[in-house]
Amino acid sequence: MRTLVFDGRTGAAGDMICAALIAAGADPDALSPVTNRLPVRYEIGETTKNGIRATTVDVLLDGEDDAESGGHSHDHDHAHDDHGHDHDHGHEHDHGHEHNHEHDHDHSHDHGHEHDDSGHTPAEGAGVHRSYPEVVALVESMDLPEPVESVALDAFERLGRAEASVHGTDLAETHFHEVGADDAIADVVGAALLLDDLGPDRVVTTPVATGGGEVEMSHGVYPVPAPATTEIAAGADFAVVGGPVDRELLTPTGAAILAAVAEGTDAIPDLAVEAAGYGAGDATLPDHPNVLRALVGEGREPAADGEAHEHDHEDAAHHADDAAHHTDHDDATHHTDDHGHGLVHDDVAVLETNLDDAAPEVLGGLQETLKRAGARDVTIVPTTMKKSRPGHLVKVICKPGDAETVAERLARETGTLGVRQSGASHRWIAERAFETAVLAVDGDDYEVAVKVASTAEGDVYDVSAEYDDAAGVAEATGIPIRDVLRRAEADVRDRLGEE
Repeated sequence: MRTLVFDGRTGAAGDMICAALIAAGADPDALSPVTNRLPVRYEIGETTKNGIRATTVDVLLDGEDDAESGGHSHDHDHAHDDHGHDHDHGHEHDHGHEHNHEHDHDHSHDHGHEHDDSGHTPAEGAGVHRSYPEVVALVESMDLPEPVESVALDAFERLGRAEASVHGTDLAETHFHEVGADDAIADVVGAALLLDDLGPDRVVTTPVATGGGEVEMSHGVYPVPAPATTEIAAGADFAVVGGPVDRELLTPTGAAILAAVAEGTDAIPDLAVEAAGYGAGDATLPDHPNVLRALVGEGREPAADGEAHEHDHEDAAHHADDAAHHTDHDDATHHTDDHGHGLVHDDVAVLETNLDDAAPEVLGGLQETLKRAGARDVTIVPTTMKKSRPGHLVKVICKPGDAETVAERLARETGTLGVRQSGASHRWIAERAFETAVLAVDGDDYEVAVKVASTAEGDVYDVSAEYDDAAGVAEATGIPIRDVLRRAEADVRDRLGEE
């Protein structure tokens, strides 16, 4: 499985992610949908950070040259130094675009960003304030490939929900100030385009450093990570760690992009490395290269999460939606020989609420919104409420540490007045892996991913072909889907010695 690994030990920002992807092999020409739609251009260069050669990406507005911008783009999202920044409401510390800048002067930022970091008046578009719906409409107008648009909108939704949560507003009422500027949108959409060009089957990130100390905003002085970054991290699959320096290293936009695309992993997984690249921030740290590393290579298939036996998944490129949150085994799973069934002990929390007035559109969106908040499985059951009114029972499985965040998201999405946490404290789950079945049809070979469930002792008890892969083969060959499923499962059973 082609795997992309981000190594975030000195944090992440939007421009650093773009630079790391280019350094790891993504084609900068993939960025053309942004430059075709927005009055910006990407300036790609190289620098050296503590002896490490790294790629830089600056977004320059039309009419601004590299000299005017002081060698970097303006209105950046800083990994803050000790100079005071007075931040606006739209993003607690997002200056629209992102570099880990280091300056020798103090300056403050007002709502309009009247000047950039080098003291120049920004070009038109630098201080644009857009509402969340306006940002969504702009992204949708770019005619992006569906996977790219999905990633970009996911990242902006995370940014918007973080702002709404911090300020106690509704998502539709959220206004992005610097994050809504053209150069900031170029970071988010650019990262999505470059990721699509690189084409990994799986994206993971090691724990991401947030930095430390304090950051000054328009509302006062806050500890790092700042509130918006904290909100985004709470709904992400990856872990964050403090340090290694007392300055801001993880920006909200960097956190949102990673949360939209990456699974969390405790360490760099087994990987046959094919390419490595480094994306640089501007600041020079005394003992740590200020770079985001990206590794690309062949890695092992992840163990999938989930409970049901299904011939269904939402993302064929990642083999299964339940594989997207493989870290069920990272937190609190325990192999045991004390139980005859030989399954794996996994600590969970079960949340539930009754709804009697939820719109179908709200119910339909709960799977995605709750999974982004940390849910591992979401079930919606039609039921009858008091006075014979139709209603729904929503049951959610999550890790205990995510229960509060998921419960709050469930309440905000549905308007329910209460969420119950049931007495379940663990579940017994299978070990899961993926095999690839190869079907020969009229001289051509077709691949189908097949999920294999086994006990902790390795005894296989279920083999289930992925429906979307089988549907693609059926469409290409004219063979009925059920026959493709049967043949793929038989192929894997034969190889595994199963009857």
